Amino acid sequence: MVFALVGLVVLALLGAVHRYLWRRFVGDTTAPGSPLRRAGTAAAFVLPLLSVGAMTSGRVGAPFWLQQVLAWPGFLWLACLLYLTLALLVGEVVRPVLLRVLAGRDRKAATAERGAPSATPSGASSAPPSGTLVEAPEETRPRTEELVPSRSAGISDAAVRTATEPMAEPEAEPEPSADPEAEPSTGPDTEPAPNPVAEAPPALTPNPSRRLFVSRVVGGAAAAAGLATVGYGTYGVLRGPSVRRITVPLAKLPRAAHGFRIAVVSDIHIGPILGRAHTRRIVDTINRTSPDLVAVVGDLVDGSVADLGSAAEPLAALRARHGSFFVTGNHEYFSGAEQWVDHVRELGLHPLENARVEIEGFDLAGVNDVAGETEGQGPDFVKALGDRDRDRAAVLLAHQPVVIHDAVEHGVDLQLSGHTHGGQLWPGNLLAELANPTVAGLERYGDTQLFVSRGAGAWGPPVRVGAPSDITVVELASRQA
Repeated sequence: MVFALVGLVVLALLGAVHRYLWRRFVGDTTAPGSPLRRAGTAAAFVLPLLSVGAMTSGRVGAPFWLQQVLAWPGFLWLACLLYLTLALLVGEVVRPVLLRVLAGRDRKAATAERGAPSATPSGASSAPPSGTLVEAPEETRPRTEELVPSRSAGISDAAVRTATEPMAEPEAEPEPSADPEAEPSTGPDTEPAPNPVAEAPPALTPNPSRRLFVSRVVGGAAAAAGLATVGYGTYGVLRGPSVRRITVPLAKLPRAAHGFRIAVVSDIHIGPILGRAHTRRIVDTINRTSPDLVAVVGDLVDGSVADLGSAAEPLAALRARHGSFFVTGNHEYFSGAEQWVDHVRELGLHPLENARVEIEGFDLAGVNDVAGETEGQGPDFVKALGDRDRDRAAVLLAHQPVVIHDAVEHGVDLQLSGHTHGGQLWPGNLLAELANPTVAGLERYGDTQLFVSRGAGAWGPPVRVGAPSDITVVELASRQA
């Protein structure tokens, strides 16, 4: 019941966001019935369906080829949806400012036009405004006092000649008016002289409305910003993780183990998008650091061994003096954890299922992910750490940082975790902080230090913004040294 309610809320939220995007990108910027509006409306229906298909196809057991077809457009659209929405929200602040600026500019232009002087300086020639009528000089004025169109109005010579030809002399000339400026009176049967200027057709090229102009400017800028952000974040994932190095001093670490290097990699997320080539890049990057030990701390895959077993095979090429170790993450329990544990063992990795091994100068322990509790395979700290010698330093591999308090209780000196992706998509780090004690980096909890990797891959959209992928070489330092 709760999951159904949450699902309905999520669907309603997605519908509202897509409606908002359609309105700003399509409804406010295109004409009704235009090809662009029809295309934008179709996209508003198709893209969310692709995203839902990408998220659910793996869970419902769809063929792997179909998962791959849906994954790229469906997951990428989710990232675009986020950053296009954020860009439009910024645009909502800019929109009224632009409207006020343009309105003010139009008012100033109108005021300047109304306030223009009508008289010209003394001695300067003045051409009559376009489209006006001027009186002919007295000596050339026809007896009928006919007004002559100005040539500056753009009237053709033929029209001017027609207007200036003297009319047939009437049988009786009317009496002149006492007012020399008065127009001559016309009889009831006299038709007024045609006005060539008044009959000219008006210009039919109005500029776009101010609101339409602002909508297109804001929408175009938001689209450019959102898509550029997603493009850059996608490039960062496909390029592969970078290498970080940190030094962690441990009070109990003997001098002989000073400088021991652990290559920590988490959240590789081999799946429909990130496949064999992605795994190969990670393995090559780790091997170039020449670590003493490799720690794969969960969320290796998003799919079954049958679909992704070959994509994980490059892990067999990992090289480290003390070997490579693996603990489960929550996504392994979505993908068949038991089969994956067996498969990575075949590839040469050592699974630590609530178990511990002794390394030079310290104990290396690993616990199952908390998601395994649904299958009766959750973390067991007593089994992994209960009977150890607490005078020795202990390093714990645990996928989720939330188990740090159990690690403190069992005297762990250093916990290595992943799971958070560093937030992956800003501002996702703010949400990750609500659910995890540490989102990324090294922090201390009592006598225990916790290091959280941002991960080497990506879940869902193959995009990272504000949280670049990494592989971290943790160098242990002895205080005795």
